[in-house]
Amino acid sequence: MNYTFSSITLDLLQGFLETLKIFGITLLVALPVGLLISFGSMSRFAPLKWLTKTLVWIIRGTPLMLQLIVFYYGPGLLFGLPLLEASLAVYLTFIVNYACYFSEIFRGGIESVSRGQYEAGQVLGMTRSQIFFRVILLQVIKRIVPPMSNEIITLVKDTSLARTIAVYEIIFFAQRYIKTAGLIWPLFYTGVYYLLFCGLLTLLFGYIEKKMAYFRT
Repeated sequence: MNYTFSSITLDLLQGFLETLKIFGITLLVALPVGLLISFGSMSRFAPLKWLTKTLVWIIRGTPLMLQLIVFYYGPGLLFGLPLLEASLAVYLTFIVNYACYFSEIFRGGIESVSRGQYEAGQVLGMTRSQIFFRVILLQVIKRIVPPMSNEIITLVKDTSLARTIAVYEIIFFAQRYIKTAGLIWPLFYTGVYYLLFCGLLTLLFGYIEKKMAYFRT
């Protein structure tokens, strides 16, 4: 089979679009879910706190690749259910995994705000939700931007694990050309995609940090 530069480039672009899709869906869902999990981890209701902390411990303590395999094959092997669609298994796995990591970042940011600010809000007659969203949240965002940016950039690179269950992301196509055509340059070409994307994210988070610099500790 003859491979042209344009056909290979189009395949790599198709794979990169799948990478972007995994990244976007994961980020869109995992951020709010992670915030909810962080509330559970800080809850005064002991069973909920124990349940969320156990979930976070399991997810953070096992490899993402293992979680992908469990989400994909687990329902069929354990309960006799049909296999999940590969892309759906990827989305669910990445959302659960990153929501747990994000939850710990949120929890650390929330707990780093001094108790006196909550008390000041109460003195002013603000409700708990008003105190959180009007006083605490922006300070939390400012404090969690550096660790959150690291996790989000890691997410970009972790999308390559989707090929474990045959989701056609960019490295899947590059690896296929190594096996079928003996071409190595597509693999290096994928590095350009990742470097550019991560570079743009780095600039974006740097801009966000500067914009939020007016929150001084």
